[in-house]
Amino acid sequence: MSDRLTQLQDTVNQQAEHFCNSIGVLQQFSVPSKFPGFDRTGSPHQNQQEDYAQLFSTLISRCAKDIDTLIDSLPNEDSSQELQIQSLKTLEQQNQEAAERLEEVIQKGELLLEKIQTALGDIAQAQLDMQVSNTKK
Repeated sequence: MSDRLTQLQDTVNQQAEHFCNSIGVLQQFSVPSKFPGFDRTGSPHQNQQEDYAQLFSTLISRCAKDIDTLIDSLPNEDSSQELQIQSLKTLEQQNQEAAERLEEVIQKGELLLEKIQTALGDIAQAQLDMQVSNTKK
């Protein structure tokens, strides 16, 4: 569960980053407001503003979906302690079965390794015997 909480925290941080970046872009490219008594003309960057608006709206909505998905995957309060204990027992049983299968595979692997080492020893001995017989000729 802590892994999901870490993912959720990272996603919330990413969402905050998207909000900050979008506000920064708005400040950078926004058209100045007109105030009475001041005559300032701004150079609007309408095309860039629209592109950034589309980009940040997509990023923010996608990130919000990710946050909702992560929240939905967290265990809820309705999950009773008995259900959690039963789930842990099931996982423990599956873990035990996997450990037993692993032990069997290890034993088979060790037997196979022993056979291979014996065969390699026999091959090496046969090669030595052939070299000795060739040098005697």
